[in-house]
Amino acid sequence: MRAYGAREVSPSAAPELHEIVRELSLRADILVPRLYIIESDTPNAFATGRNPENAAVAVTSGIMRVCNREELKGVLAHELLHIKNRDILVSSIAATLAGAVMVLCSLLRWDMLFGLGSYRGGDDRGLLHYVSLLILAPIAATLIQLTISRMREYKADEGGAMLIHDPIGLAVALRKLAVFNRRDPLDTNASTAHLFIVNPLADGVLMRLFSTHPPIDDRIRRLEKMALRMSA
Repeated sequence: MRAYGAREVSPSAAPELHEIVRELSLRADILVPRLYIIESDTPNAFATGRNPENAAVAVTSGIMRVCNREELKGVLAHELLHIKNRDILVSSIAATLAGAVMVLCSLLRWDMLFGLGSYRGGDDRGLLHYVSLLILAPIAATLIQLTISRMREYKADEGGAMLIHDPIGLAVALRKLAVFNRRDPLDTNASTAHLFIVNPLADGVLMRLFSTHPPIDDRIRRLEKMALRMSA
């Protein structure tokens, strides 16, 4: 929150936001989280907190100008599902485990450099396996972390849409947020980009491949199919 200059807002300062969050928190059967606003024209939002008892939701000032009430409910429902599902804690554990693998590989790399003599004697296969481990283990750890993050986004989309009984409202909000973030990316740090409902980092082929977020078009398609199932 400090990194983004977020300020906590009272019910009198942001009555509509507080009303929506209270209503949805009651539906989700969680405590009402603290509510913060980030002064930015780029619409986006995120939730943080290791559990529902220590949670907070932050939205940019731009999101209230871009989204109507139903779309805003979809965004906030998505964030409240992250809180209910303890996704911040899950993501933190995944990141910690991935970081531990990186540290282990770094130690193995130094061991290989200074203990290279142990591989002399023609055991090229052992050396090859060692090098393969150093290369593949960090990649595997990163891919697992990304997979977990993307699965949690899909689940928050689905749960948020169920919470408000309106998948289309969230789908429209995601489309709007994606367009505005492509035009004017939010000034953010890559280490916290995964928290936001829409990836705030500049788009690109490599960025999409290693993004913590699923493709926005895929998320919208899933919500549209969900709306069809609910109306059938």
